[in-house]
Amino acid sequence: MKLALLKCYVTMELMVFKLSGLFFIALFLVGCATAPPQNVENVCDIFDEYYDWYSASKQAEINHGIPIGVTMAFIHQESKFIEDARPPREWFLWIFPGSYPSSAYGYTQALNGTWVEYQKHTGQWGADRDDFVDAVDFIGWYNAQTSKRTGIKKHDAYRLYLAYHEGAGGYLKGTYNNKPWLIDVSRKVARRANMYNQQLIQCRDTLESGWLWRTLFGNDESGGFEIRNKKFAHLTVGAASIN
Repeated sequence: MKLALLKCYVTMELMVFKLSGLFFIALFLVGCATAPPQNVENVCDIFDEYYDWYSASKQAEINHGIPIGVTMAFIHQESKFIEDARPPREWFLWIFPGSYPSSAYGYTQALNGTWVEYQKHTGQWGADRDDFVDAVDFIGWYNAQTSKRTGIKKHDAYRLYLAYHEGAGGYLKGTYNNKPWLIDVSRKVARRANMYNQQLIQCRDTLESGWLWRTLFGNDESGGFEIRNKKFAHLTVGAASIN
């Protein structure tokens, strides 16, 4: 009887340990998630909040020739900058969650097959759809491929988005002509791309000049020079103690 009770106690302890581990893993994953920017209507505010996003977007522009405003407008339309975005799932009897209508996922809403194609052509086998750095590079790569195949200009967000939704083949066949809703959405994407590009003109010099400070400390305008000086003094003391 005592042996049975001991076995039961040990089993229960193991169950509690496993559940605790799962709980802390869940907390860790939630803590690592990147929240959408607070103001998605201004690309300067977006990059001010997430400076590494600017670095990644600039590199994608260099690599593929697609303007930053176009890439950011695509991501806004596809996911509103939600890293693990999915299309609304189906429900059975309005109670039980069913399957998702497609494999679209992440910032770009790229399908599984399309993402694998990107990985294959770029060699980026570790790229993830919920990683912003990989997402902006994917948008740049995909639109550059579309431009090469269709002749669409790389700054033409309207036509690039039509092709992004329909595929290059569908675009060349004009399948979007039977989808007035898609034409409206594509125009909205083009307006946002133009807005983002105009906003970026106003803040790009600031983003470029402040890259070292932002890399070390992140953005902190609210505290002004007083907080910045404290941070610098702390860094200096730390460096002195190391020496």
